[in-house]
Amino acid sequence: MSLDEKSGAPGAHGTLFVHSIPAALCPHLEWAIGEILGERLVLAWHTQSALPGSFKGELTWQGPPGTAAKMASALRGWEYLRFEAVEEPSPGVDGSRFQGTPSLGLHHSILGVSGDIYVNEDRLRAAIEKSLRIGGSVADEIEALLGVAWDRELEIFRAAADDASLRWMTETG
Repeated sequence: MSLDEKSGAPGAHGTLFVHSIPAALCPHLEWAIGEILGERLVLAWHTQSALPGSFKGELTWQGPPGTAAKMASALRGWEYLRFEAVEEPSPGVDGSRFQGTPSLGLHHSILGVSGDIYVNEDRLRAAIEKSLRIGGSVADEIEALLGVAWDRELEIFRAAADDASLRWMTETG
């Protein structure tokens, strides 16, 4: 079991994936996340081929449980920023994945030890009730709980390599 160096409490670890960010915001992100982690950060930034003029980077971190939530809160609402803050499950604490995009905002998923998304009973009941109340589809509400729209938007950025040629595909039919 890993311990948080500052508090001696059971520690958490995870990864911050910055999928796209304008160059001007890179030092601001390093400062904001460095404040949360209590250290000065300088990330290795790489060009993001899925969005010319933007950059991508990632950071593996260790800290107290809830660190990914603090990162997501600090980055929430930043224009032109796409990111995922992942906290792996730790003893007694579920994992989390926060996904942020300019067009969709912030989404939170609970992660189990195998990396699966868990949807708790209350959220599932609320999704069913909402679909009945508005006359919508239960499947659409479940997709919202799972963050499908965020995954769709971020997938092209996840897959883009510095030297890869990309083809944008659109869904049909």
